Amino acid sequence: MPLFLNRLINTKAVDCETVGFFFGVSGKKLQPQYRDYLSDFKEWDQLSHATEWLVFPENMGTHLSIDETALSQGELYTVVTNKKARGRAGSIVAIIEEDKSG
Repeated sequence: MPLFLNRLINTKAVDCETVGFFFGVSGKKLQPQYRDYLSDFKEWDQLSHATEWLVFPENMGTHLSIDETALSQGELYTVVTNKKARGRAGSIVAIIEEDKSG
């Protein structure tokens, strides 16, 4: 993949499906290519536990929010956010997968 596509995916809020559409490439084929060869995913320091929890200590602040979020198929997560970031970059402090609700 050309360098400009790598830069586009890394710096803009655009998914591989959209990039693939504009360049005539299957987004489903582009995503694993990006993950496995162009990104630093395999060297990510949280890769070993990312399916269970993520922590971003650099986003910690004095005023935090905690909430449970239910996704499809019964997936439940506890999300801790920094209120000062107001939902923008740097908001997420932690995401923890829960076993089940209630």
